[in-house]
Amino acid sequence: MTKQLHFCIHGAGGLGSVVGGFLARRGHKVTLIARKPHVEAIRQGGLQIEGVRAQFVQRDNLFAVETPAEVEDAIDYYILLTKAKGTDQALADATVLVDRTACALTLQNGVGKEGRLQAAFGKDKVIGGSIMDGATLLEPGRALNNMAVPVTAYFGELGGGESDRTRTMAEALDSAGMGSRSTADITHVHWEKLVQVGSASSWSASTLGGIKELDFIDGVAVREGAAQYVLIVKDLLAIYKALGYEPRNFFAPVSRLVEINGQSFDEALAGVMAMVGRFKPENRPARTSMHDDLVAGRRMEVDEVLGPLAEAAERLGVDAPTFLGAYRVLKTLNSYL
Repeated sequence: MTKQLHFCIHGAGGLGSVVGGFLARRGHKVTLIARKPHVEAIRQGGLQIEGVRAQFVQRDNLFAVETPAEVEDAIDYYILLTKAKGTDQALADATVLVDRTACALTLQNGVGKEGRLQAAFGKDKVIGGSIMDGATLLEPGRALNNMAVPVTAYFGELGGGESDRTRTMAEALDSAGMGSRSTADITHVHWEKLVQVGSASSWSASTLGGIKELDFIDGVAVREGAAQYVLIVKDLLAIYKALGYEPRNFFAPVSRLVEINGQSFDEALAGVMAMVGRFKPENRPARTSMHDDLVAGRRMEVDEVLGPLAEAAERLGVDAPTFLGAYRVLKTLNSYL
């Protein structure tokens, strides 16, 4: 490591804690802004990371605070990771950090999410970022990293192209043990992630949400469940391609969009059902955050994650009946959460 950077992660739940823990272990300074119980647990016993990549307790280089006003020193990268519904309040609170932040990004789900960040920090300070990692907060001070892929994060300039700051961000996370790359087309990555997350989220929450013990693997173990998933993926691939993109499997091997795009329905169904045998106990529960929110009785990010896909289908005249059916179900449930 040639230079210690200061990362401020705002909204350090499961994923933010995992990212921050790995960066701190690499030797970077990390400040986590999190809820009081999590902050207190980290201050008392450090941050415990468990999961598929490593098991460790991180104390050095790691600081935990409850509000942005408590963050000290200049910030190289401010990373927003609150739930979408908490974005406006988080950015209002983060006003005190703007003048001493060199670069800002968000790793939240969705497309167009950087607009509010640009309004808060200034257009020139914001880059694009996208991550596909499974993480959950088991209890205060303890995070589980239950899913990882070889290249889990991408960073790029929002207007297209790479820069020193996108390459530095990618190199820092990559050398910390979370595979990352700088890319010339972050918008393509954003839309592909939206298709991947949108298909898994809309399917799992609408299909499995009624029984809290079930997860993704339980659903695709049943032929009809796997068929429903394939139909939703095919619908979203049609929307994605109508937008002018071709699938690239940026987050392989979890992403199988290239394969499903080129397969018949029966071939895709067999491939999805074969996933059951590849999941290990430490990868369970395998759920999207939308599914987790529904099981916990929390409002889901339906508008933020699925809304842009539904809007694109309508605007471009794409026939996506299975996805739109799941979307309507989740919109209905969301109105009562």
